Amino acid sequence: MLEFCKKVLAKVSFDKVLFQKELKKSLKWLKVAERESLKKWCLKKYGDLYGDLILTTFSNPALA
Repeated sequence: MLEFCKKVLAKVSFDKVLFQKELKKSLKWLKVAERESLKKWCLKKYGDLYGDLILTTFSNPALA
């Protein structure tokens, strides 16, 4: 599931709103350990574009 989420996020990375929507969905699907891996991947790959959005999404307790 983690690899699937990465593929989806890569495909929608051109649009901030879509990226955030898919990131939120990914957090609901993934296990806790996978979420941490996804966070690191997102920050490494898209941190320059969406760093604040990524950190905000991952820090939202409603999605944990």
